Amino acid sequence: MSVRPKPIAGQRERGMNAEKLDPSDPAAPGPLFSGRFAGPEAFQKLVRAAFDHAAAEGWREIVLSDASFGDWPLRERPVIDALHAWARSGRKMIMLATTYDEVIRSHARFVTWRKTWGHLIDCRVCHGVESTDFPSAIWSRDWFMQRQDCVRSTGACGSDRERSLQLRQALDEKIRVSTPGFPASTLGL
Repeated sequence: MSVRPKPIAGQRERGMNAEKLDPSDPAAPGPLFSGRFAGPEAFQKLVRAAFDHAAAEGWREIVLSDASFGDWPLRERPVIDALHAWARSGRKMIMLATTYDEVIRSHARFVTWRKTWGHLIDCRVCHGVESTDFPSAIWSRDWFMQRQDCVRSTGACGSDRERSLQLRQALDEKIRVSTPGFPASTLGL
């Protein structure tokens, strides 16, 4: 028998409403949201909450995947603060993208953080893949989030082991065919 976690105040059982849920609220009790979400605000709140939980719970491995990371809140100071708190010896992050141009152009704080912690982050590029066919997800052993529709920012998240394994296998396939990209620093002559 499966027991669903009690929703955090403001969450709905069937899905997440961006106006009502604030999963990044440090006073919010319980686990990360589990269920369906819709809308860019809900997506961004989940990204923030995931990084907060990663730092607080010491997630050892995180995989981030998106075609460009253009609509991720990687430019925000609280996100970078959470990433600083997460970054420790023995931890690992893999980033997958089709291009990092938008990250470099729009997420200066993240670029600076990436330079500092480059030894923990393996940035990979998948060439020749349509951005519409590229997974947009966060994966850890404890929790995952995946957008099925990036235009409308709809998807699902949770800690279901079977869905988590399926997502990780899809991400591993992208990692397998990827090449290194987005270096922490560029050396010039």
